[in-house]
Order: sequence, then structure tokens, then C-alpha cells
Amino acid sequence: MTSPVNWALLGLIIERESYAYELAQRFQSIYSNVIPLSSNSHVYTALGVLKERLLVEQIPSERIGRQPKPGYRASALGIESYGAWLVGYVREDRRRQVMLVLGLSALAGSPPAVLAILERYEETFLQLDDATELFALDSARAEPAGELIKRILAERNELTAATKPDWLRHARVALEDLLADTGE
Repeated sequence: MTSPVNWALLGLIIERESYAYELAQRFQSIYSNVIPLSSNSHVYTALGVLKERLLVEQIPSERIGRQPKPGYRASALGIESYGAWLVGYVREDRRRQVMLVLGLSALAGSPPAVLAILERYEETFLQLDDATELFALDSARAEPAGELIKRILAERNELTAATKPDWLRHARVALEDLLADTGE
């Protein structure tokens, strides 16, 4: 399963048993700046996939009336799979970093082009670093989890802001040295 929407929904269900409409509302509240939903119907489709893969199970509705709302809870397989997916981000982050360097190497014959790309990369990085609303949390997260998430994200942003410019400076200096050596 590759859809980040499906995985994010599974995380919401692990956090708290929910029914589809509530999940759509929580998803929009928490993830809308990171993973936009095309529509609330996307949640229903994702729930079908999660059920089919035995990652969630439907629980009987407590609502009495014309339209009972089935709820969903995570299965043991769902919790285990979610943890494995989160750990997979380490490999994905590394892969993206290597792809950037390999992509830049395609332009090795034109160091000025690499420098221009690094400049745009740094500008984009700094703009995103200033866009704190990207990681804004809302009251949809229960306390104390919400406060913990805010602290972890703040620390992550601080560490990233401290190390990314160092890497970019190192790459820029290496390229400028190469240009000086080749006389370009």
C-alpha cells in the first residue's frame, strides 16, 4: 500500500476508533496542509482498502436509527504495519537525499548549472522553513499527544534548519573550488 492518505487514516484510527465522517473531519484538520484530500469520498475508498487488507475492522454502530454509523478500529496487523511504514521513512529520506546528489551529478560537466540549482534549492528550503503553517497543529490532537507532537516538530525543524545550510555551503564551496581549478 503506497497511498499516504491510507496510512494517515490508519494512524488516526489507531489513535482513536472513529467512523468515516469523523475521520474525514480529523484528516482535514490535521493533514490538510501536508496531504490534501481530493474529497471526503477519498476517506471511504481508503477505508475499503484498509478493511480489505485487514488493517482495520468495522465495529458495530452504537447509533440507533435510520443510518447507523459503522466505526473502525485498527487490527493488530494494522498497528504492526503502521509502525513498519513509519520506520520506512528513514529509507525514503535517505533515498531522496541520494537522488538529489545523483541528479546533480548529471550536471557535473556544468558546475555553474549545479550552483544555480543549489541556490534555488536553498531558497526553496528557507521558504519552506519559514512556512510554519505547513506543520501547524490544531485542536484535533488530544492532549498531551498534541503538545508532544508540537515539541518534536519544533525540534525537528530546528535541527533541519541547522544542518541543511551546512550541507549546501559544503557543496557550494566544493563546486566553487572545482570552478577555480578548471578556470571557469
